[in-house]
Amino acid sequence: HQGYPFYTIGQRKGLGIALGHPMFVTKIIPETNTVVLGVQEELQRSTAFVRNVNLVKYGSITEPIEAVTKIRYKDAGTQSSIVQDNEFVKIDFHHSVYGIAPGQSAVFYEGNDLLGGGFLI
Repeated sequence: HQGYPFYTIGQRKGLGIALGHPMFVTKIIPETNTVVLGVQEELQRSTAFVRNVNLVKYGSITEPIEAVTKIRYKDAGTQSSIVQDNEFVKIDFHHSVYGIAPGQSAVFYEGNDLLGGGFLI
């Protein structure tokens, strides 16, 4: 392939391979220049972790917080529980979400209040 920087999680077109059924980029491993392909269902996830979290409303997360988490610019958001997990924040989505990609932002809201956000890993 052309190198991992030319691919994104969830990509289907332009993979340069025909397998007789739709395949999608499900994982990218930069260290080995590996692009992993799989079926669309493999892009559904109900859990994610966030690094470099910047909290706005609360100074820390001491117990699970019910929130709406957005992972894309025009994302309506998904009901979730967020909890501190060592230096990361763990997101447990109430419904699975499609195409979570490392490096994307995740932003947490409680009603109209911004709780904070960070980068998906």
